[in-house]
Amino acid sequence: MYYFIDESGNTGLHLFDPNQPELYYGVLGCQSNLDIVGEALLKDLRKELGVKRLHAAELGVGRLTPIASRLAAFSKKNDVRFSMLKVVKPDHAIICFFDQVFDSGLNEAVPWHHYFTPLRYILLLKIASLFDEQLKKDAWAARRETNTARCAEALTKLCNVLLERVHRLPDARSREIVTGALRWAAANPFEIGYGAGNHDTALQISPNLVGFQQVMQVMATQSSKRRRRVKKITVDRQTEFNKAQAELAGWYENLRHAKHKAEMGPGMPKFDYSMMPEVPPTFTPGDESAGLELVDITLWVGKRLEERKDVSAELRSLFWSQARRGVVDEVSLDGLDSRWRHLLDIPVSSEPLPPDLAKHFEELEDKRREAVAAL
Repeated sequence: MYYFIDESGNTGLHLFDPNQPELYYGVLGCQSNLDIVGEALLKDLRKELGVKRLHAAELGVGRLTPIASRLAAFSKKNDVRFSMLKVVKPDHAIICFFDQVFDSGLNEAVPWHHYFTPLRYILLLKIASLFDEQLKKDAWAARRETNTARCAEALTKLCNVLLERVHRLPDARSREIVTGALRWAAANPFEIGYGAGNHDTALQISPNLVGFQQVMQVMATQSSKRRRRVKKITVDRQTEFNKAQAELAGWYENLRHAKHKAEMGPGMPKFDYSMMPEVPPTFTPGDESAGLELVDITLWVGKRLEERKDVSAELRSLFWSQARRGVVDEVSLDGLDSRWRHLLDIPVSSEPLPPDLAKHFEELEDKRREAVAAL
């Protein structure tokens, strides 16, 4: 398998650009190397359009539409598959806050099952309702902070503001859990370790790297299902994040060799890292790769469809000629709500818990109460 990766909406570590609230990754996969099999067609299309490179944002709907049917026919003939992945940046700030502050491995006032089971998503969505725009910005600024003392001060302030809003939560149990967790974090900010530490670490928590994790997982899953080895990963070259992307791919390659399987807890998603690609990404300028030209076009069309902008019928057909067997996914609060909303429909059992489980949860609750009482 050959993969070509492009992104759109990159604002780096700045999450709150109103003109680009979402980061998109496009992943184009093919059993043949598109840089070779696609070059002849693209050479003809470049000549026809009088350009050195097919860049969708420059050509626009009007100039792309006449060539869309030929690109679609090529895609069907070569079984080109497109996946689109999205990170909603303001939501990412809240998710980062939750993942660090409500980690039961760090915060003694958070019971294990409220973080390492699907209960975490219910708790996350409730906590998200307490954030306004300014508090999201404050949380992200503190998460990026490299000075530990300033970060600790900022985290304590964040938790105290949220504590003033906990009364808005709809049920007493949530108010109890969240209040205890926030009080513990405010009193023990250095134990939470909320800040980034340094610039390189900050890059690892950026939307770009969160999205690139999705990219790696999509390639691993698709190539494994098709029983094909990933021969090359071509990523559009840009200076800020390529190094961090390469490091992430290296970590995943190490996990592959270790045959690591990620299991967070009961009912949670699992992933087998032995499926990860063995080859490192190759970072290539967009004007030196036919595959990157193709993914640029499809990602541009997909983004317009997502944002409900005008797209011609020909471009819509081109998109679905590639995307019908691909994946569409996102990191967002709405995405989590959609994925886990079925939990609300699970009936409450009328049977009591087995004695060993009941004892286990009693011990967890005792531990939580002790941590809160000690504050």
